[in-house]
Amino acid sequence: MALDSLLKNADPIVAGALDRALSDKDVSVDEAIALFDSTGLEMNLLVAVADELRRRAVGDIVTYVVNRNINFTNVCIKQCGFCAFSRDFREEEGYFLPNEEIVRRAKEAASLGATEVCIQAGLPPKMDGHLYVDICNAVKKELPDIHIHAFSPEEVLYGAVRSESETGDYLKMLKEAGVGSLPGTAAEILDQPLRDTISPGRIKVSEWVSIIKQAHSIGIPTTSTIMYGHIENSRHKAEHIALLREIQKETRGFTEFVPLSFVHTEAPMYSHHTVQNIRSGADGLEVVKMHAVARVMLNGHIPNIQVSWVKEGARMSQLLLNAGVNDFGGTLINESISTAAGAQHGQLMRPREIRQLIRSAGRVPAQRSTSYKLLKTYGEKDDEESALDLADSSQFGSYHQLVKLDKFRYRDAKKQ
Repeated sequence: MALDSLLKNADPIVAGALDRALSDKDVSVDEAIALFDSTGLEMNLLVAVADELRRRAVGDIVTYVVNRNINFTNVCIKQCGFCAFSRDFREEEGYFLPNEEIVRRAKEAASLGATEVCIQAGLPPKMDGHLYVDICNAVKKELPDIHIHAFSPEEVLYGAVRSESETGDYLKMLKEAGVGSLPGTAAEILDQPLRDTISPGRIKVSEWVSIIKQAHSIGIPTTSTIMYGHIENSRHKAEHIALLREIQKETRGFTEFVPLSFVHTEAPMYSHHTVQNIRSGADGLEVVKMHAVARVMLNGHIPNIQVSWVKEGARMSQLLLNAGVNDFGGTLINESISTAAGAQHGQLMRPREIRQLIRSAGRVPAQRSTSYKLLKTYGEKDDEESALDLADSSQFGSYHQLVKLDKFRYRDAKKQ
């Protein structure tokens, strides 16, 4: 039965919203709330429309990037309620990777085919304001062709404060040092009262938006994200995506949107009961609707919807390819932040495994650059093993091993 026929039998608000999306018109916040709250037939129609809009926007190709995460310190001056990764500098498990180790990890990744390094970390106390610039210069000196995807708006703000610079000037320094794009993390939910509850002292909504717009204005693209499944409601989610949509209309600087479901297992605000009515993450239906609504709301604005396999696991990630998703994210090699929070899906997904999941969903796998340039599209029988496919994962170490190593112990913040 055609979508048009099914829509006639659906709730009129949901049907109207989906019809608007299929006509390439923006869905309102109130309409998006109805989509987030949908069940049964209406939810199935939402998923079907998201899949159709994905097909129209990007076809049947599902992309991924070969990259490595380098979370160079877990020491942080902030104490966000959702973060199980950060450590106070006095804690025994605080670590700090020197620049030479960051470069070594980047070179190892490049030798295995990585085109990108993603560099993010905690905010160490009394940090040298030029640390981020120095890291980029060191990496680019050894690997001039690697793409550096690094430093969230929170980190940009901290670097600017520590270097006594304006954020716009600091972004220019980062760009000159080799930053190619910023992760649009530190967004969580772009609602100030809610942020004040789950992460008091975190970067303000206005600051996050300002830094993102400044980055876009000087030619630094960014991703965009949302963290959901904690205390937010459907309106929070809808307004968050609508704000991203308005920014994109103005700047055209977002490369993708990445929903990130809350991992509660080790999160302080859940385990210590510091936030009332905290939930243990999003359930399966919420996850599906989050990705589908994102595709519907961002239709015509942000073409790429990415699934986080670290958060959702391989099976759910594969399922979401039928709910508006067209990008599988990265291989990561070392993923520390979600792992620290209790995510159980590993720190590395090999390229061949990603391609198998994509193919099994009836789609065409393709390796991409950070900016979504297609580097190689894989045919049905075109599946050679890469160096990363064959590598022994134990050589990369793990987050749980790293925090126990005395070699990289964060001993004295004044020396960093």
